Amino acid sequence: MQTRYTYNVERIDHLPPAQDRWFYNSQRFTLNFTRADMIRAGYSPSVRLFEAACGTPIISDRFFRLDTIFEFGTEILIADRSDDILRYLQEIPENEIIAIDDRARTRVLSQHTAAYRAAQLEGYILQMVTFLT
Repeated sequence: MQTRYTYNVERIDHLPPAQDRWFYNSQRFTLNFTRADMIRAGYSPSVRLFEAACGTPIISDRFFRLDTIFEFGTEILIADRSDDILRYLQEIPENEIIAIDDRARTRVLSQHTAAYRAAQLEGYILQMVTFLT
């Protein structure tokens, strides 16, 4: 049996990476729940980084160490129940939605880029070299 969605919901199983920005920028919110295989794999926040970098406010499930990347309630919205999702969609004023996605985007672009991670790795290596010499 195929699931029916309302007129404003479309299920897309996968998009090529070149379409990610268009996809996320076309949403008022993105709803992202961690797949079972990713939960089994452990720490898996990567898609939320793409969404935030695009400036799309994120509603997510709660998973291991997500709070090390985003501050709950100010940079990402956590839904433990369907009522949480409805509350976010219906009650958060537009200016707060914009502020949430701005804060998440700022966090990602300042602390979760390849350049930032490379500099962080170099710092760790330098600490080890200094410690060992």
